Amino acid sequence: MTTAVTAPVRPRLPAAARRYWPLAAALVLLPLGLLLAGRGSWPASLQVDLSGPLGSASDWIVDNRDSHPLFLYFLGHVSNAVVLSVRGVYLVLLAAGWAGVTAAAGLVAWRLAGPRLAATAFASFAVCGLLGMWVPTMQTLALMVVAVAASVALGAVLGLAAGLSDRTYRALRPVLDTMQVLPAFAYLLPVVLIFGIGVPAAVLATVVYAAPPMARLTALGLRAADPGVLEASASLGATGRQRLLTARIPLARRELLLGVNQSIMMALSMAVIASVIGAGGLGDRVYQALASVDVGAALAAGIPIVLLAVVLDRTATGARSHGTAGRTWAACAAAVLALAVAGRLTGALTWPEAWHVDIAEPVNRAVDWMTAHLYSGVPVVGGTADWAAHFTGWVLDPVRDGLQALPWWALLVVVGALALLVGTWRTALTAVSAMAAIGVLGVWDASLDTLSQVLAAVAVTLVLGFGIAVGAARSTRLERLLRPVLDVFQTMPQFVYLIPVVALFGVGRAPAVAAAVVYALPAVVRITTQGLRGVDPVALESARSLGATGWQQLRQVQFPLARPALLLAVNQAVVLVLAVVIIGGLVGGGALGYDVVFGLAQGDLATGLVAGAAIVCLGLMLDRVTQPTGKEA
Repeated sequence: MTTAVTAPVRPRLPAAARRYWPLAAALVLLPLGLLLAGRGSWPASLQVDLSGPLGSASDWIVDNRDSHPLFLYFLGHVSNAVVLSVRGVYLVLLAAGWAGVTAAAGLVAWRLAGPRLAATAFASFAVCGLLGMWVPTMQTLALMVVAVAASVALGAVLGLAAGLSDRTYRALRPVLDTMQVLPAFAYLLPVVLIFGIGVPAAVLATVVYAAPPMARLTALGLRAADPGVLEASASLGATGRQRLLTARIPLARRELLLGVNQSIMMALSMAVIASVIGAGGLGDRVYQALASVDVGAALAAGIPIVLLAVVLDRTATGARSHGTAGRTWAACAAAVLALAVAGRLTGALTWPEAWHVDIAEPVNRAVDWMTAHLYSGVPVVGGTADWAAHFTGWVLDPVRDGLQALPWWALLVVVGALALLVGTWRTALTAVSAMAAIGVLGVWDASLDTLSQVLAAVAVTLVLGFGIAVGAARSTRLERLLRPVLDVFQTMPQFVYLIPVVALFGVGRAPAVAAAVVYALPAVVRITTQGLRGVDPVALESARSLGATGWQQLRQVQFPLARPALLLAVNQAVVLVLAVVIIGGLVGGGALGYDVVFGLAQGDLATGLVAGAAIVCLGLMLDRVTQPTGKEA
C-alpha cells in the first residue's frame, strides 16, 4: 500500500491583503521618494518637443488647403455641404418667421409630449425673442438640426454594425469608451487643424462628440433583443433583413429614442462650446460676454440656451414615453404654414424690437451690488471673494504644490497602484502609460495643476452629493423636491455653469472648480440615490430586527450593497468635473484649459494640440483609476 505524497501547501495572503497590497506598496514608496528625489518635475531628457512637427503639419495644411486633392475632392466638399446645410436650415427658420417657428415648436411638443410641454415650448421661444436673442437662437438651432441629423445617422450606422457583429462590437467598444470620457474641448483642435475656424469645424466637432451615445445605445438595444422573438421570426421564414426591420429595431425602440435624446443634449452642449471656434449663435454671445466679464449679457444669452435644452430634452423624452404616431401631423403642418405665411405677409419675420426686454443692465447692477457687498463685505463669515481666496490658498495651492513636489516616478507608482486596486494589470498599464505620455509631451506641471483642480472638485462633489443622496434615499418628499431641480441642472450645457460662478466669485481657479462641482453634482446625487434605494429591503429589515441604528444600517448594509452605484457615481463625478475644469480656462482656471483656449485664440495649434493630447491622456488615466473592471483570472 502506497501513501500519496502531498505537495507542501504554500501560504496565501488573505483576500484583503492581496487586494490592497498595491496601495500599501505605494504608500511605502511615496515617503521614500520624497526623501531621496526631492521635487518631481518630469525630466527634460524624457520630453519630446512636438512644436516643430505640429507647426510644420499645420503650415502644410494651411498651404495646401486650396490645392491638394484630399481637400479639393473630399474635405472641401464635406465643408461646403455642411455650410450649405446649415445655411439652408437657417434660411428656412428665418422664412418661417418668429410666429411660424414658435408655433412649430409648440405643436411638435404637443404631438410628442402633451399640452403641458407645448405651453413650455411656446413660452421658451417667446422668452428667447423677448431677451433679444431670436437671431442667435435660430443660428444655434440651425447648427443643431444639421449636427443632430448627422450624428444620429452616423451613430445609428455604427451601432447597427456593432449590434449585428460581435467582432465589430469588440473593435468599437474601446473607441466609444475612450470618446465618452474625453472633455468636449479635446474635440475642437483636430477639426480646426483640418477645416479651420468656422461653421464646418464646429458642426463636425459636434457630430463626432454626439455620435458615440447613439452608437452605444443602438448596439445595446439590438444586442438585447428578445431571443425568443427573433427565433419565432426566423421560424416563420423571415430573412435576416426582415428580422432586423420587423423584430430587432422595433424591440430596440426605447434604446434608439434614448440615443437620439442623448445625442441631442450632447450636440447642444458641444454647439455652445464650439462658439470658441466660430460656431456663432448663443454660445458666441456667452463667450464674448464672459471674455469681457459682462455677466448681464452672458445671462441674457445663457437663459435661451437653458430653455432650448429643457425643451429639446423634454420633447425627446416625451417621444420615448408616448410614442410618435399620430393622425394630426398634417393639420399641425398646415397650421404652421398658415402662421408662417401670415407672418411673411405682415413682414414680421424676426422678433419685433419693441418687444425686447433688456436684462443685462439690471443684472450688471446686481453684480455690482454683489461686488460691493457680498464679495468681501459680509461680516464674520466673509464674502464670496474671501471664500474663493481661502479655497485657493488652503486647498487648491497645497494640492497642486504637493502633486508637483512628488517625484514623477512616485506619481506613476500611485497611479498604477490605484488602477490595479480597482481593475486589472491591463488597466494599470493603460493608466500609467497615459500619465507618462503627459510627461513626454512636456506639460507635466500644467497637467498636475489641472489634476489638482479635478481632485479638489471631485472631493467637494462627493461629500455634497453623498450627503444629499442619503437624505433623498430616506425621504420620498425630499426626492420629489429635488427631481425637477436635478432634471434642469442635468440638461444645462457645460458653458452655462460659468455664468453664475463668475458673478459670485469673479475669475480664477476657484470659480472653475465651483462650476465643475455644480455641473457634476446632479449626476452623483441621482446615481447614489438610485443605488441606495435599490438595496434589498429584506437586508434592511434584517438589520432593523437586529437593532441596528440608522447610521449602522447605512454604513454596514446600504453602502456595501450599493457599492457598484457608488463607484459609478465616483467615475461620473471625475469625468464630468474634468470636462468643466478644462472649460474653466475661459474664466481664469489656467493650466491645460488655458493652453487650449490660447492655442485656439492665437492660432498656435502646436500649443493647443499638445494641451489637447494631454487632456485626453488625463481623462483616460482618471477614468481607468475610477472605473472598476473584472479581475483577470
